[in-house]
Amino acid sequence: MNKVNYQKQLDALTASLEKEGRVPTLLLHSCCAPCSSYVIEYLSQYFRITVFYYNPNLYPDEEYTRRSGEQKRLISEMKTKHPVSYIDEGFDSSQFYNAVKGLEKEPEGGARCRECFLLRLGAAASQARRRGDDYFATTLTISPLKDAQLLNELGQQLAVEYGVKWLPSDFKKREGYKRSIELSREYGLYRQDYCGCVFSKAESDRRKEQR
Repeated sequence: MNKVNYQKQLDALTASLEKEGRVPTLLLHSCCAPCSSYVIEYLSQYFRITVFYYNPNLYPDEEYTRRSGEQKRLISEMKTKHPVSYIDEGFDSSQFYNAVKGLEKEPEGGARCRECFLLRLGAAASQARRRGDDYFATTLTISPLKDAQLLNELGQQLAVEYGVKWLPSDFKKREGYKRSIELSREYGLYRQDYCGCVFSKAESDRRKEQR
């Protein structure tokens, strides 16, 4: 199956918005401040963004506090063309563990990650519908370790289920990931060395030991 060029789809949409002079609202699920930095810089040219912080997968609990704090700081310090606001859904790790029950031994990037994506994107779609936002999206596609094809397919499924438009993306394109590293340095952001869950932390620790 041919892979879809989601960046091209996003280009077509933003060009249309500029031509029409429209600035829609976007609920942007964010995994962390570093990943959101480039995405906010880019998308705030075309949308009024509300960053939706919902990450019950994070481990340990202090990691949530640290990452959410950096997210709020970045939003307060970053200059954007259109306003960016913030919603913190709160932290309840049981939601993640319930979602991935039975998948604890799955490898990183497999079925467990799919359920985690579905959990977080589903919450974003639900929130966007309640608020009446025009679109919802996620920063997760900026990561070279995340499957943009899968994330967009899940987003599109949820768009149908919740009746909210999904914003297609592959933010790693056009050196978006590289730009996120530059912005992380510029703003002095805490840049974690694992995805966030207890399973990814164990994998990261194993790699460190091997090195």
